[in-house]
Amino acid sequence: MLEKYFNKKRRGRSLEIEEITESRDKPPELETLEDDSPGSGIRFSRFLVFGVLLFLVLRVFYLQVVRGEYYADLARENRLRGIVIKAPRGLVFDRNGKKMVQNIPSFDLVAVPADTARDTSEKKKDFEEISGIFSMNEQNVSVIVESQNLNSLNPVLVKENISQEEALIFEEKKNDLAGFSLDRTAVRQYENGECFSPIMGYSGKITREEISKYPQYLMTDYVGKTGLEASYENYLRGTHGQQEVEVDSSGEIKKDFGIKSPVNGEDLILGVDAGLQEKIFESLKKKLEETGTKKAAAVAVDPRNGEILALVSTPSYDDNLFSRGISGEDYQRLASDQDKPMFNRAVSGEYPPGSTWKPLVASAALQEKIITPETTVDCRGALRIGSYNFPDWKTHGLTDVRKAIAESCDVFFYTIGGGWGDISGLGVERMKKYANLFGMGRLTGIDIPGETGGLIPNKAWKENTFKERWYIGDDYHDAIGQGYVTATPLQMANYTAAVANGGTVYQPHLVRAIKKSNGSEEKIEPKIISKNFIAPSNIGVVQEGMKETVSSDQGSGRQLADLGTTVAGKTGTAQFGDEGKTHGWFISFAPFENPQIAMAVLFEGGGEGHSTAVPVTKEVYKWYFEERNK
Repeated sequence: MLEKYFNKKRRGRSLEIEEITESRDKPPELETLEDDSPGSGIRFSRFLVFGVLLFLVLRVFYLQVVRGEYYADLARENRLRGIVIKAPRGLVFDRNGKKMVQNIPSFDLVAVPADTARDTSEKKKDFEEISGIFSMNEQNVSVIVESQNLNSLNPVLVKENISQEEALIFEEKKNDLAGFSLDRTAVRQYENGECFSPIMGYSGKITREEISKYPQYLMTDYVGKTGLEASYENYLRGTHGQQEVEVDSSGEIKKDFGIKSPVNGEDLILGVDAGLQEKIFESLKKKLEETGTKKAAAVAVDPRNGEILALVSTPSYDDNLFSRGISGEDYQRLASDQDKPMFNRAVSGEYPPGSTWKPLVASAALQEKIITPETTVDCRGALRIGSYNFPDWKTHGLTDVRKAIAESCDVFFYTIGGGWGDISGLGVERMKKYANLFGMGRLTGIDIPGETGGLIPNKAWKENTFKERWYIGDDYHDAIGQGYVTATPLQMANYTAAVANGGTVYQPHLVRAIKKSNGSEEKIEPKIISKNFIAPSNIGVVQEGMKETVSSDQGSGRQLADLGTTVAGKTGTAQFGDEGKTHGWFISFAPFENPQIAMAVLFEGGGEGHSTAVPVTKEVYKWYFEERNK
């Protein structure tokens, strides 16, 4: 446009020289018009230049004054970095100081999206190199990085637990791989993983879904997934430290400004006896092999305070598989196993308790004055009501409450549960009341996730569930731990502990103390759920009946009579399903005079309690009282 303008000016000047005399003869109006035309172009150009300059000045003012602090901070962030120093996760010890888990140093491959190559071809080349070094699919590497905010300074996990060989190769090439680095971390190594996984659970890399629960975590952090690792996450997790550094545009460190040291996670001290846990696990597996069955559980409790001494579920799984990052093949194998090795039977399995229920019903009947310790029932092998026959496993003759517990007389418990003859019976509502007081039909509150509460039915429950009224036959079945009643091995062990200690129900707990990072200890005080609901004299009668289970010639647990420690207990054979299969139970406590341990042993589908659970209990008590300290 300017060139055109100057050409016009030149033409105008030429005409002016040649026709100067003619121009004098022109009217003034025309002369003025010809002079103004080129002047308007100059003014437009000046306005244009001024406008551009004004825009630039205002833009500079906006960037430097209005938004100056923001861009200064952004520049500092790109220059100054805080490199996270991972805090070691807290350790776990058994009651005798045995270490249950260790932190093993490991490396993860991470990427800082803001530091990765901006050029598409360079980035693709880096992805190819990374996929080759770490045996990854190039497309997966691309998705991991490209799915992030490319201006983010937060590291994203590319591959965890890399091998030493991979780490060495990467170190040789890292200067050519913008934005990628190795993150020093640690993985959990669990002691005897298969044995202790029902207690310990496992930790693993945090997922995007879990970040919403733990927004302060990094995507490269570990978090407890199950067991104690999950329920005590806030204690086990430490506080990360940070190294302040200056970096260049590629993320390389140029200057170190100092370190804020990490704070270790807090340690857990358990009430669990690792030796006892291993002994029970070993004894259960041996008996399972002998009987050709596969599923069992056992829980041991200290009746003096509710501390869990052992909690075993089998089949189980090795939690080390998960802590290292389980392969798809291994996970599929566990998930598809029909025996459900990841199912914690000790706290989640709900089973009819069978005759192990009878001490509870006896306690309720004595407390409600349905019977006295001297009340007898004549057992003739069955109880007949109209056209219905309720059988016993044998004819017991005249039977009082102690004998009924020791020999597991069903007729006696039909009578005190549902009523017969001159004995009115407890009825379902009162049986439910005392079951709830003993901790049945509700969560015990144990300090690991996954617990279920079992079922204690009543009339309203049956009417709502089956649209059927409650019959006296339901009372009879309820009184012997059959029908609709179910309980977990944990609940059975805890109720046995309450009988052993004279009627105090504690909240069972695995952790007895938390060791702080400063070296101090926070003791976990025992919590009482219920007490004083059974008179000491009545609970004493029940204890004596359980003692006779072992000491009497006719007792169902007489195999334990030759132990050097006096044991009290109760066998149970609980029917389930329509095929006549049974679960084998045995609940017990010892020593009788001053109980230190109460235990429930279950063989799922394992036949009769006296042939499965009783031999295991004997082997465990022999070790615990006679061999443990040798």
